[in-house]
Amino acid sequence: MITQQLQLPNGQTIAYQLDLRARRTIGLKITAEGLVVHAPKRISTSQLQQVLQEKSSWIQQKLALREANQVAPMQWLDGEPLLFMGQDIVLTLIAHPTSKAVTLEGDKLLVRSPYINNPDWVARKVLQWYAQQALPDFKRRVALIAAQMGEQVSGVGLSNAKSRWGSCNSRKQIRLNWRLIQAPPHVIQYVVCHEMAHLKEMNHSARFYAVQASLFPQYEHAEKALKALSPILHRMA
Repeated sequence: MITQQLQLPNGQTIAYQLDLRARRTIGLKITAEGLVVHAPKRISTSQLQQVLQEKSSWIQQKLALREANQVAPMQWLDGEPLLFMGQDIVLTLIAHPTSKAVTLEGDKLLVRSPYINNPDWVARKVLQWYAQQALPDFKRRVALIAAQMGEQVSGVGLSNAKSRWGSCNSRKQIRLNWRLIQAPPHVIQYVVCHEMAHLKEMNHSARFYAVQASLFPQYEHAEKALKALSPILHRMA
């Protein structure tokens, strides 16, 4: 993606990420990082600027709402609240001369280490733990849905994307954002079903949504829940 600037009539400048794709329309999305614009590859600069100017009120409103809903960044300190599979857990740091183990015991994520006063080290170990929990869970869900659909998947991997929860390509490779493992199981299942539906329809047409609905009928409710949770899930850098 390319970083661009939108100049508003009042002189204010808004930075945004421009993603040029093989598509016919312009799509705007507010993510944890700010404004993302998806546009056709051959669109002219003047056309794009005209559309963005027309949508400037909406963009400013959504960015202001995002700012108001932002959550505090992770500090990686003892007692930090975390989420795992939709459940509230607490980061618990325990000084230990040799151990570097991370374990979930009840509602506590225990990190034993001689380096508990190093936030960067703690962050790295906790993020590794989340990724280690995410991959087998996601693989299990994909395998079950693939069997249900009568489809074959060539691979399942983790994504660290800031603006996408998953992807499915023409080689039938599924990638899912590891941050999803923080979300409730039904939200994880919704995203997995969404990406699996692309095995049948590599688009977002009415046929695609029919496939998605057959896999996960309550997808609209789960989609709203994911949007509401998004700022919290993205606390994990």
